[in-house]
Amino acid sequence: MSSHERQAQTLIEALPYIQKYTGKTIVIKYGGNAMISEELRKAVMSDIILLRLVGIRAVMVHGGGPEISQMLKKIGHESRFVNGLRYTDEETMNIVQSVLCGKVNKDLVSQINRLGGRAIGLCGMDAALFQAEKLDEQYGLVGKITGVNPAPVENALENGYIPVVATVAQGADADTAYNINADTAAAELAVALKAEKLVLLTDVRGLLRDPEDESTLIHAVRVKEVPDLIKSGVVSGGMIPKTQCCVDAIQGGVERVHILDGRIPHSILIELLSDEGIGTMLEREIGERRKSERRKGERRQAG
Repeated sequence: MSSHERQAQTLIEALPYIQKYTGKTIVIKYGGNAMISEELRKAVMSDIILLRLVGIRAVMVHGGGPEISQMLKKIGHESRFVNGLRYTDEETMNIVQSVLCGKVNKDLVSQINRLGGRAIGLCGMDAALFQAEKLDEQYGLVGKITGVNPAPVENALENGYIPVVATVAQGADADTAYNINADTAAAELAVALKAEKLVLLTDVRGLLRDPEDESTLIHAVRVKEVPDLIKSGVVSGGMIPKTQCCVDAIQGGVERVHILDGRIPHSILIELLSDEGIGTMLEREIGERRKSERRKGERRQAG
């Protein structure tokens, strides 16, 4: 097959997926190495712009842990973590708010615009998009989401923009802002928007039966299988809360959730618009495409 034929085949392969998802909402949580590498960042932005251009309502939700840590180090304020969550005192919260809602958010918006997209930046305090209460005293100003107002995101989508959302919440129990987990925020927003899909970009291939062996990728997981995967240790450490966010999103009405390796350029397009499927997909019941991938994966592992 010539290169031209391969290109045509790729476009033909994408067509049924484009037809299926046109007009639907997809929430993408952006983080990890995909934020740090300029090449990967550009690939993610290009993917999101393409989704928007073919009529898919793409929403980006982002954190910015490395940038926050860098700024705290610059001002001589030590980063401290409790049970994997950043301890957020008042000074840290000021940095979180200024870095996430300011520099990181506007840099992402600017890059999408430069690449030909139409992006608009929002943070969780705009129109009380995210409302939260203090999670626990031991974490400081870390919040638990108690309410989501999707109206500003919906308005942006209706007007043809790509919303880029920073994960800082308005305090519902105090006159403060709260630092909130970006995976949780993306899942809650996906539910509020009645999204078709939630995509979590990570620094791993997906859920692995053997964390040391990427060939043991689990292509598809039913929600009811998750407790056994946690119990057996297949899902452990930081993947437990991430996977729980996926379960919560599906139980809230999101059709499917994808855990993707953000280190792979254009992983979003490969996963959503091709037959290949390179990450882990969580859903209530496994569809035919993923059954086939699961069987292939199991044969590879057995071989």
